Amino acid sequence: MPDLSFDASTFWITLFTFILIICCFYFTLTFFQHLRNGEEREIKQSKQAAVICFALMLLLPIFYTLIVSR
Repeated sequence: MPDLSFDASTFWITLFTFILIICCFYFTLTFFQHLRNGEEREIKQSKQAAVICFALMLLLPIFYTLIVSR
């Protein structure tokens, strides 16, 4: 039977993932605000930040699971 203990690294990965979800939501809303105002540079920056946060949010737990399962 696998050990289901909750260690500190799992807590920090989960916490960091939730922080990235919040950041992704914030940058997405900022993107729409800048899109409405027509600010091209801010549109590009907020879109890139939202995509980076979204990618990290999805990939961080996957990489952690792959590393721990070895």
